[in-house]
Amino acid sequence: MRIALFLVLACALHAQMPCDRLASLTRSNATISAADVRAATQTVPAHCRIAATLRPSADSQIEIEVWMPAASWNGKFEAVGNGGWAGSIGFDAMSAALREGYATASTDTGHKSSETPGASFALGHPEKLIDFGYRAVHEMTVAAKKLIETYYGSAPRLAYWNSCSNGGRQGLMEAQRYPQDFDGIVAGAPASNWTGRAMGSLWVAQIVHRDDAAYIPPAKYPLLNTAALGACDALDGVTDGVIEDPRRCKFDPSTLLCAGGDAPGCLTAQQVESARKIYARAIDPATRTEFYPGLAPGSELGWATYGGPRPFAIGNDYARFVLTRDPASDYLKLNIPTLAVDAVRLDNGTTNALTPDLRAFIAHGGKLIQYHGWSDPQIPPMHSVNYYNSVVEAMGGTKAIEASYRLFMVPGMQHCGGGPGTNQFNAMAALERWRESGVAPASIPAAHVTNNRVDRTRPLCPFPLTAHYTGNGSTSDAANFTCRE
Repeated sequence: MRIALFLVLACALHAQMPCDRLASLTRSNATISAADVRAATQTVPAHCRIAATLRPSADSQIEIEVWMPAASWNGKFEAVGNGGWAGSIGFDAMSAALREGYATASTDTGHKSSETPGASFALGHPEKLIDFGYRAVHEMTVAAKKLIETYYGSAPRLAYWNSCSNGGRQGLMEAQRYPQDFDGIVAGAPASNWTGRAMGSLWVAQIVHRDDAAYIPPAKYPLLNTAALGACDALDGVTDGVIEDPRRCKFDPSTLLCAGGDAPGCLTAQQVESARKIYARAIDPATRTEFYPGLAPGSELGWATYGGPRPFAIGNDYARFVLTRDPASDYLKLNIPTLAVDAVRLDNGTTNALTPDLRAFIAHGGKLIQYHGWSDPQIPPMHSVNYYNSVVEAMGGTKAIEASYRLFMVPGMQHCGGGPGTNQFNAMAALERWRESGVAPASIPAAHVTNNRVDRTRPLCPFPLTAHYTGNGSTSDAANFTCRE
């Protein structure tokens, strides 16, 4: 009798609450504006949708949405992030998580991109910059977990973060600031060095716009890319249109120097100099601090991001609305090396997710997979390598972190995808297997697809390992590659 009564009580405690009743929930500094059941469509299953506004400061207005499957919940929570300066909720990424059975959430980080484009929201509003930098995601996570527990009658058994670009930065920030929030994090191409990426992009813009002769027209990007591949593609023993490890590449753009005047198939002396500087590290001469790690050989087809007719908008907005606080600031007149060093100090960890001490996250049982395309033209891939190396140093060596944190550099992949490399892979599946079954990712299967057909597979290797051809079989088959130094 007592057992039967206990079971009845247990079922009651874990009964699913009607979605509309969640609208009546109260929480300090939070308002629920919508709580309704959304019917299944061709893209998402039926779910309970919650829209809420969080106000952790007097100047905060953080909008979030939480979606919870009406049936077949997998018992887990997957939060997703934003690109750029955020300003909108990631509905597409939420839909993907929902289709996989997760409860999911996303936030606009406290401002609307349609109302305050770029970083203009931060001018005169330091609390809103804090919301964007780290607070909004944490507040969203706390609120979402509570809503999920109330709706289902039980808390999610595991919480995951899965996002790229600024979303990758948000994931690293969570691991550093709020190590209890997530059990596993996928941080793709993280803009973790937010100030460095901004100032580096303006450094390149200054290089190519110092005068008209220094500008490299986009029509010449394929010329540079072909030459870089010609110099470095075969260094790994396989000629496949991809540079496996661009750090080994010593391509000199002077091989393209025009014999006479400017022509489509060559570079002028000024253009050669510009290309050299785009590839090269840049260091503040006063402090000997690196402020730009260079773009990798193989990234040339995307050089318009930093080197196009106008400066990279995210970087220019950072300089105008956050660093100088002067919307009329002219990027061509900025002393980038000095300002880049000042920016790190002034930011003080608000947007930069560079803290190397991950002990608390690891002690919590957290697993972190970071990935970055070597051909990324928007966030220099060396930012990820530099952060990884800083963690290795701070934590006492590779052996101290490899059971919890692994970095996967993706040869030939551009920003969060695209490019000639094997750019399709499931980092989330590798993370779940690691966190839930204890199987660490010795490699991640990856593929390249052309016209809906897989034409190449390759293992992605945990840094600093790279994929090496065994010498037998097709070079388009991952089975014929191993990960080694």
